[in-house]
Amino acid sequence: MIEAVGTQESMNQAIQATRPGGHVGFVGVAHGVSIDVMDLLWSLAHVHGGPAPVRRFPPELIELIRNRRIDPGKVFDLELPLEECDGRAEFHGGAASRCCAGRSSGDETLG
Repeated sequence: MIEAVGTQESMNQAIQATRPGGHVGFVGVAHGVSIDVMDLLWSLAHVHGGPAPVRRFPPELIELIRNRRIDPGKVFDLELPLEECDGRAEFHGGAASRCCAGRSSGDETLG
C-alpha cells in the first residue's frame, strides 16, 4: 500500500487496508499525522517511508512526456465521467482498475 496524500485520514485508511504482515509506504513529510501504536501493533502492518525530493523530478518528467518517451496515461486503465468516479479502485475479473476522472457528461466548459 502506498500512502502519498499525507493526511490523517489517508494514513489511517492505508494502515487499515493493508493485509496483516503487509507494508505501508508513505511518501513525503506528513504534517499533523500521528499513528496510534496499538492500532499499528494489532494491524501487523509495517510502515516505512520518508521525504521525497518532489522538485527534482518534474522538469525531467515533463520533458520525457513532451518527447513522447513515456506515457503517464498508461497508469490508468479506466476513464469515467467525474460523477461516476468515486475515487476507489474498481475490481473487474480480479484486477484493480485505476480510475481517471474525465470530463463530466454534458460539461463543455472543461478542457
